Amino acid sequence: MDLRPSIHSHDQQRGVCTAKLIQSMRQSPFTQGSYKKEWNISSKIHSSMEMRGVYNSRMLHSSQESLSEKSEMVVDSGEKSDDIPKSVEGPPPEARTIRGSPVSWLSLGLLLVTGAGLVYYYDQEKKRLIQDFKEEVKPGAGVGKAAIGGPFKLVNHEGKTVTEQDFKGGWSLIYFGFTHCPDICPDELMKLAEAVDVLEKDGITITPIFITVDPERDNVEQVKEYVQEFHPRLIGLTGTAEDIRQVSREFRVYYMKTEEEGSDYLVDHSIIMYLMDPQMEFVKFFGKNYDLKSLSEGIKEEIRSYKQLV
Repeated sequence: MDLRPSIHSHDQQRGVCTAKLIQSMRQSPFTQGSYKKEWNISSKIHSSMEMRGVYNSRMLHSSQESLSEKSEMVVDSGEKSDDIPKSVEGPPPEARTIRGSPVSWLSLGLLLVTGAGLVYYYDQEKKRLIQDFKEEVKPGAGVGKAAIGGPFKLVNHEGKTVTEQDFKGGWSLIYFGFTHCPDICPDELMKLAEAVDVLEKDGITITPIFITVDPERDNVEQVKEYVQEFHPRLIGLTGTAEDIRQVSREFRVYYMKTEEEGSDYLVDHSIIMYLMDPQMEFVKFFGKNYDLKSLSEGIKEEIRSYKQLV
């Protein structure tokens, strides 16, 4: 049996019923108000958007006309108007800070210039003092003999006043330094003490002498404690600032404070040992480049030559 006509007829009837149901809902007083309300809201939203677009368009047009009028006024008068917005400029390049640091390039540059200036000042001051010492060198009594050494009056580590006369009659080896020296002075004094012991084994007696160039801190007690660390016969000498200045000039010794921070400072000075004969006259100096062997041999050679002349 063919069921297709029946199914088709059934679909037609269902379509008719659906159409009637929709028409009935539209005519219903309950649904009709809902459709009208929805339509009114949509109309109002659309109308509001149109009005806003018109308002924005008018405002933009008005702003453009205002800017155009002000530009014409500037061109005509040749003056700048305060009403025209100015571009915000950043700080000058020299005032800009380094990324990630509160320090500006300007302050960093000033710091570097100041540091370089201090280094240059100390270097020039050192050269000036050395030049002053060279100019004060007097011709010696003998031909080719350097005018190093002379009269002095100091205080030894026992608190007794001594002069150069107290050291006549024997050979002396003098070193200028200071007790707060971190490394060079201890190394040089240790080398000096060992050389004295080596020469003593060969029958040569040398009096080791330490003269401070830091009278502000190196008093008698400080010097006494210091010299006892190197050799039992090492004599320490100190004095007033003027006394130290005078003996340093006599021996052409350079010294100057550096890196001063209150009472904590270093002293830059000549690193030289002076060999003095029994008349306390200068014979030879030995620099830092002499090791223990060359120092001992050099002193023996000078003493041997001296005895041949006497």
